[in-house]
Amino acid sequence: MFKIASVRSLWVLLIATAAACSDQRQPAPAAPVPPQPRAAAQSAWTEYAGRFIEDYFKAHPFFAVQSGRHEFDGQMTDLSAAGIAKNVEQLKKARAEAVAFDAAALTPDQSFEREYVLSVIDRELFWLDRARAPFTNPAWYIDQIDPEVYLSRDYAPLEKRLKGYVGYAHAIPQIAADVRANLHVPLPKSLVERGIAGFGGYAQFYRNDVARVFASVQDPAAQKELADADATAAKAMDDLKAWLVSQRENATDAFALGEPLFTEMLKATEQVDVPIADLAAIGRADLDRNTQALKEACAQFLPKGTLRACVDKMNAHKPKGGPVEGARAQLADLRAFIVAKHIVTIPSNEQALVAEAPPYMRGNFAYINIPGPYDKGVASTYNISPPDPSWSAKERAAYIPGEADLLYTSVHEVWPGHFQQFLHANRNPSKIAALWVGYAYAEGWAHYCEEMMWEEGLGNGDAEQHIGQLANALLRDVRFLSAIGLHTQGMTLAQAENLFRDSAFSDPGNARQQAARGTYDPAYLNYTLGKLMIRKLRADWVARQTGATAGETGAAPAGTNTGVGGAGAGDPKNSWQAFHDKFLSYGGPPIPLVRKVMLGEAGSLF
Repeated sequence: MFKIASVRSLWVLLIATAAACSDQRQPAPAAPVPPQPRAAAQSAWTEYAGRFIEDYFKAHPFFAVQSGRHEFDGQMTDLSAAGIAKNVEQLKKARAEAVAFDAAALTPDQSFEREYVLSVIDRELFWLDRARAPFTNPAWYIDQIDPEVYLSRDYAPLEKRLKGYVGYAHAIPQIAADVRANLHVPLPKSLVERGIAGFGGYAQFYRNDVARVFASVQDPAAQKELADADATAAKAMDDLKAWLVSQRENATDAFALGEPLFTEMLKATEQVDVPIADLAAIGRADLDRNTQALKEACAQFLPKGTLRACVDKMNAHKPKGGPVEGARAQLADLRAFIVAKHIVTIPSNEQALVAEAPPYMRGNFAYINIPGPYDKGVASTYNISPPDPSWSAKERAAYIPGEADLLYTSVHEVWPGHFQQFLHANRNPSKIAALWVGYAYAEGWAHYCEEMMWEEGLGNGDAEQHIGQLANALLRDVRFLSAIGLHTQGMTLAQAENLFRDSAFSDPGNARQQAARGTYDPAYLNYTLGKLMIRKLRADWVARQTGATAGETGAAPAGTNTGVGGAGAGDPKNSWQAFHDKFLSYGGPPIPLVRKVMLGEAGSLF
């Protein structure tokens, strides 16, 4: 989820000698690449791509496990400073090799894959070598060591998964020692608190929850090894947590990347090269657009109330049985809606499970764990976090979203959001595209789906449903503005928290949580960033297909009930399924790269 040196298309320069000016002859065209060298280059690229994947798996065996390559079970990535430095050098070497390929000699698919590999490498090099995340940000590690693959992915019998998990658990004490050695103190307060919550959550999970998962394994020796490994891992995480607690006294407020590094982050990780002031204006415009839509929806739902009262009324209608049961009830209806409206092709009959999030991954309300492309027939799990027990009873109650809000969270996480998108990505013929899905692509698609589903008629124009969709949109708009403000404009954590409460109408617990996330996840503007790029790409692509102008193919003005009753003849939405299927066919590279392929040129991103 946090889950970067600019990636630019690399073109072959054709150099021709000019003919004498006196005879006015045109320069001779460059000779085409002969067939034999072209075939050799294409074969060499296929070998390079396969080797890049295998070398990456060897350097990152836990990533390999999560991708479904279970010969790596039980192995963990070397997260020591020396291991990270070695990884950086390997990535730089792999980049130089990819750059050396003549793009003109490759097939179009290979040329695209080459750009894709370069984007993957540049993203990782930014976080490792430029932002120095392993040395400055405890949150960087929390995703790196999530053991969910062994616990809830049914890729093998429990006995086999237990062996893999024990190998994982045996590695945790060394990883904890590496984390402590790597982190440079003093650390920012919010990052200290995220580390305390995350590593403390792991300790609690190892100690209290893992044994229940493997309780049915009838092997006393294996059970003893599991108990010993969990106890040692829990102590290592408790010690790491205690060390971070000791850092509270000297913690700082210096979490900001600064404008130069933040700008570099956007270029290196998402190929977005737009001035910060322009981005901030784009974010404010989307916030204004969604706020106006909320005013219009609230005029129907609570005519004489404030916007806060209107959102509170929507959130007071809680999902029956709680959010986990409520989400389960929503998924079948969402899938049926997608099929009935011909919104996007669903490539399989797979279904997502819904569960309560484990203690170490409760920094956000909801997320989904999806198996990698090498796993077959393994279920994905849509996780929903309970409120923090340390909050007041009023805050805990407010944290549970309303039924309409939850519906669009389910859209985002499952149908047709992340789950649907990864059904396509995992089947991509390019393993590069299947393995590496970018932040703005994945979160942009999922967030785009929320508004698109409303436009397609989800909710049949019901004002409460629209408020649920808009509550999610406003939250992402405020993330966008908070990321820019926190990291480039001197915004404080308190100011960000107030922005979530005042402009996204978040409850206090969510506002506190979301503001803090912006300090350790500076790229969480990618939800709105990706959504806006996809909406612009859709408008431009549909215009190409239909001969309409781009302005005629976009969404209707915010606040109108578009899509209700289905698209009519000549409606641009008739082309949306083709757009969605085409967009999802690329895996998950930077959206500007997709734009170049789909339109033949970069053009305006927003």
